[in-house]
Amino acid sequence: MEELTLKNFKANASLMLFVTPALIVYFIFKLMPAVSGLYYAMTDWNGINKTFVFVGLSNFIEVLKDSYFWDSVLFTFKYVIVMVFVTNVIALLLAVVIENLHRAKGLFRTLFYMPNMISMIIGGYMWMFIFTKVMYYLADNWGWTFLDKSWIGDPKYAFIAIIVVATWGAVGYLMIIYMAALQGVPAALKEAALLDGANPWQQFWHVIFPMIRHAVTICVFWTLNSGFQVFDVIYSLTGGGPGRATQSTAMNIFEEAFRGNVRYGYATAKSTVLFAIVLVITIIQIRAMQKKEQEA
Repeated sequence: MEELTLKNFKANASLMLFVTPALIVYFIFKLMPAVSGLYYAMTDWNGINKTFVFVGLSNFIEVLKDSYFWDSVLFTFKYVIVMVFVTNVIALLLAVVIENLHRAKGLFRTLFYMPNMISMIIGGYMWMFIFTKVMYYLADNWGWTFLDKSWIGDPKYAFIAIIVVATWGAVGYLMIIYMAALQGVPAALKEAALLDGANPWQQFWHVIFPMIRHAVTICVFWTLNSGFQVFDVIYSLTGGGPGRATQSTAMNIFEEAFRGNVRYGYATAKSTVLFAIVLVITIIQIRAMQKKEQEA
């Protein structure tokens, strides 16, 4: 009994030895900033001076009245809704098509995944050149007049441009997840569906899709999370313009904290409000997903 207890202690000690560094990093870089941020959200600190005044909930009250902030929240919601739908549909479609290829699977998988290896700041600048130079060249010299749009200067087309670039950067990663899930679908189930006379759409919807629902949940969560944090694409592609038409919440917070009349405490209050909004949405989504899984 004592020997068994000693073995358990050694096993737990070995486990803690490996887990402790990760816990320390999480505490220093995640938990401490979050707790201190909640405190700074109730101060007038500018992020530079050593002295600051505790202002209580006045920053949060000001956030509720800040029309620019809520405009950015509405834009972010619009972006997230479109982004989640477009990227997941395209990624799943690509995964199904490539998974059914007999040759060059690895080639296509690599080609579509490559954009995910590029920083989206760099990707945004690359696409800005395409939208401001290449598109006009094709319109003028090749007669593709449908490309002759103000892709960065018009709010409507600027939003489309952002979605295009964000999809380009994310779809490869999601596609890999979907392909891994598709490989886990037993071939016997698909063959049985074919023998029962199911067409390709019926086979996908009634046999394949229920088997990859867990992958859909993962991908939707990932796109939701990254969507609410979107900053790099917008910063490098449109800069939040024209005007503030494409300013995401993350960019609004960034400008409050690091540009102009720097108000770090107020920016932290905005971050706290954004966190609360995302937390509520996440809880609702988790419960909805759990309910669907129970029904299934």
